[in-house]
Amino acid sequence: MGTGPNTAVRSTSGRPGTSSSSGARGHVPVSRDTTRGDAAEALWNGRPPTVLLIEDDPGDALLVEELVADSEVPLRLSLARTLAEAVTALEAEVPQCILLDLHLPDAQGLEALERVLVHSGGAAVVVLTGLAEEQAGLAAVAAGAQDYLIKGRVEPDLFVRAIRYAMQRKHTEQAASALQTSRLRAQENARLERGLLPTPLLLDTTVAICARYQPGRSQALLGGDFYDVVQTPDGMTHAVVGDVSGHGPDEAALGVCLRVAWRSFVLAGARGQQLLTLLEQMLVAERSGPEIFATLTCLTRSPAEEHMNLQRAGHPGVLIRSPETGVRLEEVPGGPVLGLLPGQASWPVTPVPAHRQGAVMMFTDGLIEGRTGTGHERLGEHGLLELARRHAHEPAETFVDTLIHSAQTLAASGGGLADDVAVLHLEWNGAT
Repeated sequence: MGTGPNTAVRSTSGRPGTSSSSGARGHVPVSRDTTRGDAAEALWNGRPPTVLLIEDDPGDALLVEELVADSEVPLRLSLARTLAEAVTALEAEVPQCILLDLHLPDAQGLEALERVLVHSGGAAVVVLTGLAEEQAGLAAVAAGAQDYLIKGRVEPDLFVRAIRYAMQRKHTEQAASALQTSRLRAQENARLERGLLPTPLLLDTTVAICARYQPGRSQALLGGDFYDVVQTPDGMTHAVVGDVSGHGPDEAALGVCLRVAWRSFVLAGARGQQLLTLLEQMLVAERSGPEIFATLTCLTRSPAEEHMNLQRAGHPGVLIRSPETGVRLEEVPGGPVLGLLPGQASWPVTPVPAHRQGAVMMFTDGLIEGRTGTGHERLGEHGLLELARRHAHEPAETFVDTLIHSAQTLAASGGGLADDVAVLHLEWNGAT
């Protein structure tokens, strides 16, 4: 701070007309010249800061009161004579600055500082030391205090400046800590997103993939939407789009776990009911609580066949595109969400007609649950179908991006799309 850690305090005798702080606990009466009040309050952005003095010596408490009064700067000063009183006061209201004597009846030295820091919240802490205890002040700053003052060697203006600088230093420390936390969260989210958004494992060029992932408007909370595509040596294309309930790193990590498990199970030969049973077992084993569930749709198709097999576990339907008939919505019979009835549910596999040069778009519910006006009406699957039919002849990337943009535009009056959006578009070229 500008006054430096060696800011000193000059001892002054009591002034006539100045109230002593050795009386009852609470706010210390502070005299000040009201003719300078407006200019003084401007120093604190119009809000006099709250300061808690933790001091058991009546003379030293009076000294602080006089310094505040002589500075003619408005402060809301209150007094606690013991650490126990201070803790009670801090539980009721956290001040902006704490002035701490290191020699209290119930705590001494750095132990007193450590205990105050536990309860200080966002308050700056300035330690008060004796003339022969400057090393103790330096040690206090190293242990977490924002500054120290030597009793009996400070001028009023420098005293108040020390408080202001300590508060600013505390604010800067908190901002730096928040920035570091934000960076770490962004790095963690990036790692989770890389796990949620894989590189499709394709063995040939019979199918083209267009995928999009867009976090919802609450960027601080990553969701658990995921997708994946793999081809197996028998020429089959397998795809999944899923959504873990909730938001946050736990749900995102579970989404990564399910995606990796799905790819592993598919490559190991699991299909149909067995595949979803294994995924549910993985979900139950890895989830943080019984309330967590996941929805998903699985697809399997051979390029030589004019149908695809779909499985649905509590998930929205899919859009199927055909060069002859346009776009249609397929909502095949399905089973419950994964994790609702562990070990008891079944998920039928349903063949669905598909043109050999057609396409399918799978998506999570974040795309269709945005509000489309000021009321409670949402886009829904059929609203999405109407949008898709207007752009049925667009190429894959334009088709997908237009649908996402249209859904965002419709939801704009309600704040945009609140949930994450994952979209997976697969298009076959008819090769056998």
